[in-house]
Amino acid sequence: MRGVAFSPAGLALSLAVLAPNLLMLRFPPRDPLPSVRAPRVVSGAERAGQALCLVVPAASTHGPTEPAWAALVAGCLAGYYGLWVRYLRGGRGGAALYEPVWGVPVPMAVLPVLAFLAASAWLGNPWIAVSAVVLAVGHVPAALLVGRAMTADPVSPRSTGGRAGP
Repeated sequence: MRGVAFSPAGLALSLAVLAPNLLMLRFPPRDPLPSVRAPRVVSGAERAGQALCLVVPAASTHGPTEPAWAALVAGCLAGYYGLWVRYLRGGRGGAALYEPVWGVPVPMAVLPVLAFLAASAWLGNPWIAVSAVVLAVGHVPAALLVGRAMTADPVSPRSTGGRAGP
């Protein structure tokens, strides 16, 4: 069983995945996102997963690292950052946060989960995988709900806010 200790690699991972979301504070979508109410279990899992994915990698020891998995983590992060660049360069349309890419329905929700899952294997820490699964249970369905609402009614009078980001 892994112990509690500071992990610089885990902290770097958490910040690398979660920091781009701070762009939403300075560069919010130009068009309002639909206000969508996710089921409580989905919202709860999303918030719990976000907290776990911030804390667990940074506050738990890891086993022997598997460098091959680091390449997958880097690939997931590169794809995620590329989607943020698409959002910023594309005029900050809210749809860019939820548009499918290569058949993946909400890649800005899926790629962080995949990055944490790969990091679990890279750092030899199963608790990171548990955190990623909790995040997936909440974050992916919540993003799908917003994405579907945007597709169904992109200019609704109900579009007065909603989720803060992917």
